[in-house]
Amino acid sequence: MSDDRTIWWWVLGAFVLAASGGAWWWWQGRTPAPPVAQATLPEQPVAEPPKPQAAEHPIEAAPAALAAIGDSAPLPALAESDSALRTAIASLIGEGALVEFFHMTGIAAKFVATVDNLPRAKVATKILPVRGPGGAFIVDGEADARVIGAANAGRYAVHLRLAEAVDSKRAAALYVRFYPLLQQAYRELGYPQGNFNDRLVAVIDHLLATPAIEGPVRVVQPKVLYEFADPELEARSAGQKLLLRMGAANVARVKSRLREFRRQITAAPPAH
Repeated sequence: MSDDRTIWWWVLGAFVLAASGGAWWWWQGRTPAPPVAQATLPEQPVAEPPKPQAAEHPIEAAPAALAAIGDSAPLPALAESDSALRTAIASLIGEGALVEFFHMTGIAAKFVATVDNLPRAKVATKILPVRGPGGAFIVDGEADARVIGAANAGRYAVHLRLAEAVDSKRAAALYVRFYPLLQQAYRELGYPQGNFNDRLVAVIDHLLATPAIEGPVRVVQPKVLYEFADPELEARSAGQKLLLRMGAANVARVKSRLREFRRQITAAPPAH
């Protein structure tokens, strides 16, 4: 913002110019000069606001959207939706699991941001709606022969049991029920014309494309954190690397649940 003294000098200068011009008109006998012809500029068309993108996977066409779940009450505002979402999640996994695994505030926004970030290089832990597995990352071997430990897959056992216990049809129906809040959160995230269901389906397909790797997976530790020794694996997205760290058997179980949920939110089959 300009300094007040600068503004004052601009005002004073304008006043001096106006006064000088007035004196000149007075000395000319107050006879105005002939008007200067002004060029007529063509009218500029008014730019239309961008139109919303056509949904590739409209939520209205989702199989789960056609299934009544017995709840037609108005949705809360996004900023006040945590209580309703906690109740809905508890109906799927139980109150105890809800408290143990889920962060309890900003649920819709954190879920949307996490989904959007999974195909990217990193996912900030502060946006995760679910607490990660306990314990340290387990590695077997020494120096250049280190691999992801065979016992590391066990760190995800509780999360996988919980995911497999959820009724996928009811989970998808609740997703459809609260979809307007997720769509609003997605647009507020920075996609004003986007469709969150399209993004979710694309992210699921991206995760389904994670390669199946049998046998030990080599890792290195250039600094504090471990990295994949294979540059091609290390270059993969945060979501795919998360799956790769879980072990081949766990990846297969996760992919099975993703395919089932995908069937409920879109009629189009996955690419993988």
